Amino acid sequence: MKLAKTYGYLKKDLDIIEDALNEAIQARHPVLRKASTQLLQAGGKRIRPVFVLLSGRFGHYDINRIKTVAVSLELIHMATLVHDDVIDEAELRRGKPTIKQLYGNRVAMYTGDYILARALEHITTIKEPGIHHLLSESLVEVVIGEIEQIKDKYIWEQNLRDYLRRIKRKTALLIATSCKLGAIATGVTEKEANMLYRYGYYIGMSYQIIDDILDFTSSAKVLGKPVGNDLLQGNVTLPVLIAMRDIGFKNELKKTFSNPETIDTDHFNHLLDLLNTTNAIETAYKLSNQYLDKALQALDSFPNHKAKLTLVNIAKYIGKRRS
Repeated sequence: MKLAKTYGYLKKDLDIIEDALNEAIQARHPVLRKASTQLLQAGGKRIRPVFVLLSGRFGHYDINRIKTVAVSLELIHMATLVHDDVIDEAELRRGKPTIKQLYGNRVAMYTGDYILARALEHITTIKEPGIHHLLSESLVEVVIGEIEQIKDKYIWEQNLRDYLRRIKRKTALLIATSCKLGAIATGVTEKEANMLYRYGYYIGMSYQIIDDILDFTSSAKVLGKPVGNDLLQGNVTLPVLIAMRDIGFKNELKKTFSNPETIDTDHFNHLLDLLNTTNAIETAYKLSNQYLDKALQALDSFPNHKAKLTLVNIAKYIGKRRS
């Protein structure tokens, strides 16, 4: 079963959000407009708007109000993707040329800035201080996370805490914020909003861990980028962190990346094979499942509700995701 089927009944509202996203990025300048539109049309799971909508279902649901939150969060996510691709010098995203590849670094950075500005402009229509405060805090942490990721590239002496803090800022915070903002926007109690935030945080941690696993276990066709691309970029993800407990792998890693500018393809492919002989993938999945269990526990206090069942099913789907 595909993830979208778990929340198929939200399709009408998601279509409304998609139209609003398209309207929000229509810049006056033709290059900004074209670049932003190409990014939007490249697709995506729109998982952050989904969490906004589902959390909003626990309160006084109003699509005209809640779509503003959903659109703003998705625009922020889109902006971070554009900036990430510049930093990582990525040529492909979801199998299609990145904005950076099509237009160069300068246009890509300004496109990301423009999309972020539109996100902030969009949410100003909601006069709820708590929403703006939480969103601002989250944005600060996301930016810090981006800087930390750059700083930590090709530094192999890292620990689990470094990695978890990084993926919290990279992925989990915006998903957690999506859940809580959807709740706040529809008048959910503070206690319930906080529990939904916890659910989103744990789901986000699990989701990113599995993304990092799939970087090694999926195919280039499915990933839309080379297998092991994160490692090629010098990013130490969980599977690598675990695999480095094996001294043979760690030595081969350092040898392969002795000169990151000229990595031999055969050596790199051998390194990927070595990683798969360790227990790194299995151990990483175990940690992902621990976060999923905590996400489900965060929902225990909520009464049976269609939105609750959907959140549970999303967690179960993520746990089984292998592509």
